[in-house]
Amino acid sequence: MSPPINNLKTIPIYAKAEEAYSIGNIRALLAEIAALLEKLTETGETGMIDMNSLPFAPGEYEQLRQTLGQGEVSARIEAIGPSEIIETRYPGVWWVTHYNVEGDIVADTLEITAMPEIIKSQPEDIRMGLDLLKETLNDSSVRGEALEP
Repeated sequence: MSPPINNLKTIPIYAKAEEAYSIGNIRALLAEIAALLEKLTETGETGMIDMNSLPFAPGEYEQLRQTLGQGEVSARIEAIGPSEIIETRYPGVWWVTHYNVEGDIVADTLEITAMPEIIKSQPEDIRMGLDLLKETLNDSSVRGEALEP
């Protein structure tokens, strides 16, 4: 006779995460980044790796973050949801993370480029900035007087 199904609910179940991570996956990803960086230096062609599409083993994502480190440049953009752009310690390799308004990651990429497109000013924005600056220059309060912020 089989035990009653209700008794199965009392059996404790434990999930054990592996402490060790696969160095092979990290090495393969670093080799791909190096190939993309080499292509950038030789041809100017940019590349991108979608981090959300990769099957990281426990600890690998954090190990990759630590290995790539942080370089000298970072930016935060507030549009629809925040975005973080961080140059890694390897110039030309950028970690770009986009969040929704709730703070959940919606896109997480490594971009191999001189500068991620999201940082660059768009031509229409530059035109609006020029028009605004011209208005400021033509404003009578600017002529010889201190500007108010």
